[in-house]
Amino acid sequence: MNFPKKLLAILALVPVLAFASEGGHPLDKAPDRSNNMVALQNGAKLFVNYCLNCHAASSMRYNRLKDLGLTEDQIKENLLFTADKVGAMMNVAIAPKDAKAWFGAVPPDLSVLARAKASSAGTGGDYLYTYLRTFYKDDTRPTGWNNMVMPNVAMPHVLWELQGTRTAKMVEEKDPHDAGKMVHKFEGFEQVTPGTMSPADFDNAIGDLVGYLEWMAEPAQNQRKQLGVWVLLFLSLFAFVAWRLNASFWKEVK
Repeated sequence: MNFPKKLLAILALVPVLAFASEGGHPLDKAPDRSNNMVALQNGAKLFVNYCLNCHAASSMRYNRLKDLGLTEDQIKENLLFTADKVGAMMNVAIAPKDAKAWFGAVPPDLSVLARAKASSAGTGGDYLYTYLRTFYKDDTRPTGWNNMVMPNVAMPHVLWELQGTRTAKMVEEKDPHDAGKMVHKFEGFEQVTPGTMSPADFDNAIGDLVGYLEWMAEPAQNQRKQLGVWVLLFLSLFAFVAWRLNASFWKEVK
């Protein structure tokens, strides 16, 4: 195989490699909620009710939620569960040593997790969107749950009431690299008990939650993008003016 053919073969594998998670499970594309204030407000509600019990967001203040169109009274009445003041940080009451004793590891701070999980496999939003939707019942685990994206995860499935109980269907196939060896291959999920949400509604809710986590990781991302457009337009105009001035100057010299 000559070099151009080798290069083409490598490039052909890029789309496959780009969607592999750390557990080998392909990542689903997270929906874009960056400009949907209603979805982000719902994501903030889900975050406070289901995530903030164990996971802190110590770099985020409650009053920053006003950027999502919420009033201070709405934040106090509906979202302020772990603090007394709207200007307080989103911390949790659970002590790190207790969390480690109960879960085996201290739950990570979620302030910038959506950015931290970005990799060649996909965006941080893609990772979280797939991770939160691929829990399944596993009685061999201490929590009774496992995950396809992060196998043997210490976190329980806190959203199981919404999604319902599922098990992972596995089949045995011959290892493509070793004909004498069998490997387990994931064949999908089997719904055991229904949740309070339909599968479509649950996926939509997770999309809202992940959208909020992405927003929380960089609340000024929309302003940054808008500013970037104006900067590029200014630089383009400046380059055009400089080009014409240069042409006018050298015209007389020639």
